[in-house]
Amino acid sequence: MILSPFEWTIAKRYMLPGRGEAVIALVASISIGVVMLSVAMLVIVMSVMNGFRAELLDRIVGLNGHAIIQAYGGRLDNWEQVLERVRATEGVVSASPLIEQPLLATFNGRAEAVSVRGNTPEDIAQLADAVVAGDLATLRPGADNVAIGSRLAMNLGMRVGDVVTIINPQGRSTPFGTVPRQVGYTVTAIFEIGIYDYDQAFVVMPIPQVQTLLLTGDAIGMIEVTTVDADKVGEILAPVAAQLQGTAVVTDWRTINRTLFEALQVERVAMFFALSIIVLVAAFNILSSLVMLVRSKTRDIAILRTMGATRKSLLKIFVTAGSVIGAMGTLAGLALGFTVLLFRQPIVRGIEAITGQSLWDPQIRFLTELPARTDPVEVLMICGMAMGLSFLATLYPAYRAAGTDPVEVLRYE
Repeated sequence: MILSPFEWTIAKRYMLPGRGEAVIALVASISIGVVMLSVAMLVIVMSVMNGFRAELLDRIVGLNGHAIIQAYGGRLDNWEQVLERVRATEGVVSASPLIEQPLLATFNGRAEAVSVRGNTPEDIAQLADAVVAGDLATLRPGADNVAIGSRLAMNLGMRVGDVVTIINPQGRSTPFGTVPRQVGYTVTAIFEIGIYDYDQAFVVMPIPQVQTLLLTGDAIGMIEVTTVDADKVGEILAPVAAQLQGTAVVTDWRTINRTLFEALQVERVAMFFALSIIVLVAAFNILSSLVMLVRSKTRDIAILRTMGATRKSLLKIFVTAGSVIGAMGTLAGLALGFTVLLFRQPIVRGIEAITGQSLWDPQIRFLTELPARTDPVEVLMICGMAMGLSFLATLYPAYRAAGTDPVEVLRYE
């Protein structure tokens, strides 16, 4: 829609009401403010929801892979053959053996339930970025060294160099019954993945040490698999699942964390729908401000018609006035939304300091910090929705203005 210099001049005049039109100016300002807040809230909430899902997925997949192949009974004896078969499957990036067993850890009279994980040296090296104290290079086969999560270290009061005792209830049988197996390990590294449940429970060591602790020989418990596409892991591993039917079960990341990710998806859709209503309210504000503007400018519109202004010109003038209000609110909303996202963590800490309440408890939120990841496609959709509703809100007042009969308006002037 191209405006002539005459149409643009009139549109600018109507977008800047005079002194006697303070109410119209106030309503227009409120419209811009509501559009700004609605767009900002949509950008912030959707970015945080996307960030939360992406961070959880990255950290969970970084630790557990896209899928787990677990034998029935928790013991995979012919795992070397299965491992080669999985690695040869099209779409599989990597596959490695894994042992995970819930046990008990004690230190200085304190006891905590832990999840002991046996990993390959390559998988252990992937935790390097999460290490907050110590060195993962010390975790090598033959050395009784372990790495533990930061929350577990805090709960047990442990530091690098302390010795943690791992208790395996399934110990050796003696004439006096089964004696739990207790083995002391030196903590040589402390890591923080950022997921509370993992940081609170995980004890990582090489696979041979876990096999010795659990007395399982050369057997392992499962195989973790990473594929080229996390969202297509089921399709990629379908041939493997068919071959291992009756022997092992293939469980992908969505099944393992189904409750969490389904809740996130439902919350994401619900929040988008709820906040979209605010954009609709903003569109009604634009509608009301333009209706007031048309009513106050009825005489001016009639004069413009007598001077040769066409209905199409008046239509474009008022559509432009309303659309500019929507565009200004949308741009301001984007600026506000991105600013809040940039300083989100200081804002959270500031609110916590003022209210004295914990807004981001990692025990509840799983992550230690508020995440955010902006999707450009979603931002364009939000802007398109705001601009589209703003445009639709201009049509009725614009048609009212274009349909003004100058004869009726100026009859008694």
